[in-house]
Order: sequence, then structure tokens, then C-alpha cells
Amino acid sequence: MMPLAERLRPSTLEEFQGQAKLLGKGTPLTEVFNSGRLHSMIFWGPPGTGKTTLARLLAKSTDAEFINMSAVMSGIKDIRNAIERAKENSSHGCETVVFVDEVHRFSKSQQDAFLPHIESGLFYFIGATTENPAFEINNALMSRVSVYHLEPLGPESILRLLKRALNTDSYKHVTAQENALAYLVELADGDGRKALNLLELVLQVDSSMSLDIEMLEKFTATGNYRRFDKNGDSFYDQLSALHKSVRGSSPDGGLYWFARLVDGGCDLSVIARRLTRIASEDIGNADPRALSIALDGWDAWRRLGSPEGELALAQALTYLACAPKSNAIYSAFKSAVDDVKNNGSDPVPLHLRNPSSQLGVKMGYGASYRYDHDEPSNVALGQSYFPDSHKREVYYNPTDNGLEKQIKARLDSIRQAIADVSGHDK
Repeated sequence: MMPLAERLRPSTLEEFQGQAKLLGKGTPLTEVFNSGRLHSMIFWGPPGTGKTTLARLLAKSTDAEFINMSAVMSGIKDIRNAIERAKENSSHGCETVVFVDEVHRFSKSQQDAFLPHIESGLFYFIGATTENPAFEINNALMSRVSVYHLEPLGPESILRLLKRALNTDSYKHVTAQENALAYLVELADGDGRKALNLLELVLQVDSSMSLDIEMLEKFTATGNYRRFDKNGDSFYDQLSALHKSVRGSSPDGGLYWFARLVDGGCDLSVIARRLTRIASEDIGNADPRALSIALDGWDAWRRLGSPEGELALAQALTYLACAPKSNAIYSAFKSAVDDVKNNGSDPVPLHLRNPSSQLGVKMGYGASYRYDHDEPSNVALGQSYFPDSHKREVYYNPTDNGLEKQIKARLDSIRQAIADVSGHDK
């Protein structure tokens, strides 16, 4: 029997749920439906958000033949067949929509096979992908299509889908408790297909007249139904959200995304590495203890494992979020790296070289070096630590945050003293 999600696939735009931003008044897709003038496009979004349905409705609205392909199952032969079918349609004055699901799974050569035919207008190309097309789709193909981003379905849209299913002949006899439907909406996590599949699964196994939360919990207790893909956008987006929360001094936001990543089965060494990076990139010398605390949290997690060790990472995360922030080290190091890349391999000046051999001594290695500990305030004022042909750069500019305020005061004093000496020498 055809799955419930397929039986309930919308046949009109009025039946379609969600995506108000794409289908609102005056939006490009709405104009396509109203005008009947198609263009090639890619639908990008998580599973169960209506990518295939929208493509079908667009083809139907323009009386175009809909050729459905899956990049998982299809190859060059299938692409050729679709092209031949489109040519035949064109000879009869009919338009064609070639739809490719999971288009990111096609190789570069397979994606390139569509290009001349999109260019010539032989058919309209519609691709669907759960991955960021900017990274997964060839630039040549991207330049010929419009990209539309679909969002997860909201709770109201999922609820309407479930109620529509329960209003069909197959399930009219079922009485569903409101808390049971709310639980299904939560489990669906923005995926309309998942909501209908869960409903169908439960009612196939237990066809009682009442759908209650106890029944749902019995069949769904062992499943993880939240969206998470350790190799996909969802994972990297959540990791980015954690980083930005800690950088933004929000321990609560950081803990939320940490919990989301743990719930999704994330390898916690990835989070431990990110926290250690944050300690240097976003805190630095404003609180040098942050780096030690991040490493201690990482070490504690390695020793304890999960779930006990997760608390150590949570402790490190909240400390980092509450610590004073500075990206001065990050900026300084980046400036130094850029400087090195943009200049040649200047030799080390003689006074900074180590006179470790008689030849070195004879050549003057270290001869004019001034030992800082023999100087007033332990600083050899005016001594250069750059190549002779390189001007003295200032990369590191401490902030007024945390301990770095004291570092700034000392460094400003040293730099001013050097400037005074340099001016006096002139």
C-alpha cells in the first residue's frame, strides 16, 4: 500500500503546508505560479519540508511533464533518457521539468551534463538538496539556477498535516488526544514526512480507536527523532551557534547548543577542540586561565567518558562564556602570518643569530646583541627583533578587558620608551 505521506502529498498549492516566506504575496515563487513562467532552480532544505512537492506543483501549474530522478539511483544513462524525452516533448510544443532529488550526490560530470540543455531552454531543471549548494553544487550549475531555501515546518503546519491524515477514510475512526498530537509534532522536529510516517507506524502496530501519549511513548521511546547529521549543515550550524554564544558571553545559549550537539550524538572531542580554540581566539590574554580550563575540561572528559565527562566540558564552556573577551592574539597572529606571506624570506639579522661556532663568531653572529636582563627594566630599548630590511611592525594590540588591561599598560610603556629612545637617537 502507498505510504501515508505519499497518499497525502498536496495536489494543489492551497494544500501545501509551510514555507510562507517563499510563497507569500509578491515572492518569486508565487509569481511563477501566477504567471506560469518557469525558471531553473534548486530547493535547499532539510528533509520533509516540501521540496519534491513544490517541484511537482510547479510542473503541474505550467502543464509541463515532470521527470523525476534520484541522484542516488540514477546515472548518465538516465540523464540521457531524460534529455531525449525533453527533446520529444519540445517537438510537440510541450515543456519539461527535470527534477533531481539529492542532486548534490551527482558527480561533477553528471551535473555538467545538464548545463547545455538548461542554457538552451530544452527543459527546466529543478534540483533538491539537503546540503548547502554553495559547497556541493558546481559553480557552473549554480550560475544557471535560482536557489530557494526551505525551512523546517512549524508546529502549526505539522499539526495541520496530522489532522488532515486523521480525517482520511483510513483513520476517521481514530480519536487522537491533543497531548498525543503535540507529542507527535515534537517528535517530527519540523519534518512533515516524519510526522506522517510516525503516525502511520503507530496506527499500523496498534489500530485501537484512541491515540494517546502512552501508546506513542511505547513505540518511540528508543528513537532519536531530532535533526542531526555529523557531516551536514545542521551539525556545523549548531557548532557555529555554540561558538558564537560563548563568544557573545551567553553561557545559557552555549549550554543549549552543547545539549543539542550531545543529544544528536556529536563526537565530544569536536566540542572540546572548539572550546580550546575559543579560549585563544576569543579570550586570549584577557584571561589566560581560560586555555588551561578548556584543556582541563577536555582531559577530564577523556578520563571520565560520557555521560559523566560531559559536565566537565559544560563547566569549561560556562567559564569561557563568562570570561572577559579579547581577540587581540587572533588578530596579531593573523597580521603576522599575512605579513610573512606578502614578503620575502628576509635573513635573520646578525645580532639575533646564535654564535654557536667559531665561524659564526668570526662572521659577527650575536656580536651586537644586547642581553635584556643586563638592561634597565630588563628591556634592551631600541633593539630590533625584525630582519634588517623589515620595518618594526605592531601586530599585538591588547584590549582593556580583564588581565589584558595590565598587559596593555606595560606594553604601552615599553613601546613609548622605545619611541623616546629612537627619537633621541635621531
